[in-house]
Amino acid sequence: MSDQFLTYCTWPKGNERRRHSLLCNNRESESTSVHSNELIFRRYLMRCLLYNLQLIVWAKKQCQESLCLLQSGTGKTMLMDMFYGGLQNNQKKRVHFNGFMLDIHKRIHRRKRSLPRRKLGNMFTYDPISPVAVEISRETCLLCFDEFQVTDIADAVILRQLFQTLFKTGVVVVATSNRPPDDLYKNGLQRDTFLPFIDMLKESCHTICLDSGVDYRRLQETGAGKRYFLTGEPGTDVVLDAMFDELAFTQNSFTGPKVLTVLGREVMLEKTCGSVADCTFHELCGRSLGASDYLEMARLFDTVFIRHVPMLTLRMKDQVRRFTTLVDNFYDKKVRVVLQAAAPLEQLFTHTGGDDEQHLGLCVTCVQEVAERLTLFTAEEEIFAFHRTVSRLAQMQTDTYWVEGDRSKKHLDT
Repeated sequence: MSDQFLTYCTWPKGNERRRHSLLCNNRESESTSVHSNELIFRRYLMRCLLYNLQLIVWAKKQCQESLCLLQSGTGKTMLMDMFYGGLQNNQKKRVHFNGFMLDIHKRIHRRKRSLPRRKLGNMFTYDPISPVAVEISRETCLLCFDEFQVTDIADAVILRQLFQTLFKTGVVVVATSNRPPDDLYKNGLQRDTFLPFIDMLKESCHTICLDSGVDYRRLQETGAGKRYFLTGEPGTDVVLDAMFDELAFTQNSFTGPKVLTVLGREVMLEKTCGSVADCTFHELCGRSLGASDYLEMARLFDTVFIRHVPMLTLRMKDQVRRFTTLVDNFYDKKVRVVLQAAAPLEQLFTHTGGDDEQHLGLCVTCVQEVAERLTLFTAEEEIFAFHRTVSRLAQMQTDTYWVEGDRSKKHLDT
């Protein structure tokens, strides 16, 4: 590896734009053809990945996992996807961590149901976690997780035994997270029982910190099409109706309600047409829905309208959690979103204290300062996670994201 590239990789924090500019100029001087900044930047990230790949390969010998950590929009997911796409191995799996844990719980439930009925006087205990981990190890040798986070006590209880068995069976795990290992499940219920998993994770994995201080999602131009509307703007509902009708015209279906079946439950969406759904915030986040419901929506719809998003406060913790989970899963599946909200994106979330409401400008420093003061009971996790949500929603407004999320073109290409 050249000394020049090593200089780029060890560039001080806060100089990402300068480093990008130098790389662009260097690349153009090396080639007679002029490459776009996006292509050059992607090559730069690939070089960074190759630089870190030595650490990942070393991790396969010394440990079983590599964690890419910290700020939103720093390229963690892109690097992991490049790494995943470059491996010539069919026994690999790339999945959002929410989806992975849902699959784990389904497998555990299926194994418990397959047990013979207990007879009186013939009691026995059965632990399905290790067999499930062995089952996964037979299917894949590499697991790539996006958004490794623990907010559910049901997940926290099984993670140690699950990953302990995965590591013992030789499964390599690469994950991205906005939390360092010590902050996983921070202030969670019965966290003392979770601490051994953190110790195992720190002993068994190598952590790569990608804290450049730059949110690259925000460097992208929003695009010509408007996809974020304010509720108070005159004529907003008419414009949204026209957008829905235009998309519905391309569908080979009728406009009407649709019933989704998720884990034996029925979830009704009032207005859909083919792969387009027109929903309200209450429909999606005001009901008892979770990651499994949003994953099913992401499977069925490539475009979702979300109307009447209110100002989100800490008094609406359940709705904020659901909205964050919804955006995480929609973003991971490249679902296109049109929003109608009560405030601009940067001002959508407020911190309610007593009788007053204090707006939180969701800059990195503000989120960190607030997160240090709050506990789980005052929604620290919501404030921390919503910074990621705002970053992702900003990228979801771009033309590039919308083109990538157009499934009709993908069907035509195939």
